[in-house]
Amino acid sequence: MKPGPEQFAVNEAWIVFQLNRKPILTEQDGPHNCFAVMDAASCFILGIELIPAMNAEPSVQEARTLLNMGRKHKQDLPEILFIPQKQVANILAREATQRGIEVRRVPEKDLSVFIRDARDGFEDHLAARSDA
Repeated sequence: MKPGPEQFAVNEAWIVFQLNRKPILTEQDGPHNCFAVMDAASCFILGIELIPAMNAEPSVQEARTLLNMGRKHKQDLPEILFIPQKQVANILAREATQRGIEVRRVPEKDLSVFIRDARDGFEDHLAARSDA
C-alpha cells in the first residue's frame, strides 16, 4: 500500500480501526474501546461505535452499525475496507465481504499516515474532558 490519502478517490476505500490507544473508562458501563470508520481519501471519520473492552471484537450488530454509519454519510459503500492486521475484527470483515466490499488486512504502521491525527486528536479531546 502506497502511503497517503491522495492515492484514493473519496469513498473508494474506508479504514476501520480502534481510535483509542487504551480503554476508555466510563463510570456507568466500565471500560470501552472506540472503533471508527474513516474515509481513506479525506481522512473524515464517518462514524464511531463504543465497544465494551471485554469483547474481543465488534459484534455483528456493532459491525453493521459501523458500516451503516459510513453508508449513511456517503450514500454508498466503498470498494475496499482496510483493517489493521492485528485488530480482531473477523465479524466486521465478514459483514463487509457480504456487502461486496473487498477487505484488506494491512500492518497498522501502513495505516498510521491516515489514522495518527485522528488518534492524537481523540486523546487530546479525552484529556481535555478529564481536566474539566
